[in-house]
Amino acid sequence: MVDQINKKSVLKLGLIGDNIAASRAPDLHRIAGETVGRTVTYDRLVPKDMGIGFDAVFSYCVEHDYHGINVTYPYKERAVSKVIVPDPLVKAMGAVNTILFDGENPSGHNTDYSGFIAAFRNRFDDMSPGSVTLVGAGGAGRAVAFGLVALGVNRICIIDKELKKAHALERDLRQVAPDLDLTIGDDVARAVSAAEGIVNCTPIGMVGYEGTPIPATALGSQKWVFDAVYTPIETQFLRDAAAAEIPRLSGYELFFFQGVQAFKLFSGADVVQEELRLQLSRG
Repeated sequence: MVDQINKKSVLKLGLIGDNIAASRAPDLHRIAGETVGRTVTYDRLVPKDMGIGFDAVFSYCVEHDYHGINVTYPYKERAVSKVIVPDPLVKAMGAVNTILFDGENPSGHNTDYSGFIAAFRNRFDDMSPGSVTLVGAGGAGRAVAFGLVALGVNRICIIDKELKKAHALERDLRQVAPDLDLTIGDDVARAVSAAEGIVNCTPIGMVGYEGTPIPATALGSQKWVFDAVYTPIETQFLRDAAAAEIPRLSGYELFFFQGVQAFKLFSGADVVQEELRLQLSRG
C-alpha cells in the first residue's frame, strides 16, 4: 500500500522511445494521478533528441530519480537486459514495456501482454482468436503473441521482414505452448487470406510511418483484426478492415489497458476506468 508520504510526493515517470511526440501516455498517467490524488510528471525521453543512446537514457532515469518508466518501439527487447524480470512468462517473452526503479535492481514488467488480453476480452468477450496471422515479431508482437496463447489461439502464422526475429519468437512460443500450430510466413496476402484474425504489430501505420502492411485485397473473410498502432487511432489498416466489414480492435484499447495496469504498478493505486476514459476523451 502507498503510504501517506508517498501519496503526497510527486510520481516522476517517463517514456523511452522513438517517434513518440504524438504519444498520449503523458496525458493518461497525469490524469490517472489526478483521479487518485497523486501529482504525476511524465517525460518523453527520445534518445536521438537527447543526443545519447538507449543505455545512456536508461542511466539518466536512474540518476535523476525516476520512479518508473515505460519503454516503447524500438527498445522493449533491449530493455530486458537492464532489469530483473520477476515473472517467468514475461522473461520468456524477452520484452518489457514497464520498469520500476523501486529497489537496488530495476524490475521489468509487460503490461502490453496483460493489456492486450484485457482489451481483447473487453471487445470480443469470450470469442476464441481462432487462427491468426501476426505481422511484426518485435517487442509488441511478442507480447501480443503470448497474449494470444493465453486467449486460446489455434494457430499463429508469424511474419516479419527480419526472419531471425520471426524464428526467435516461434522458438520462444514453443517453450510455453509446445503443441501450438506455429508457422513462419513470407507471403502476407496469402497468410492473411487464410486467417480468422489479423494482427499488425509493426510501426507501419503510425504517424511518420504511414501506410499499411496488410493488403486491402486480402481482407474480407476474417472474423477480427487488431492494430497495435494507436497514433492515429484510425490507421489505414483499420479503415480497410471497416470497409470489409470486419470487427476491429484498435491500438487505443491496448494503449488504455496497458496504461491502466502500468499506472497500478507505478503507484499502487487502482483508477476508475470509466472516469479515466472520459477525462482522456476531453483532452
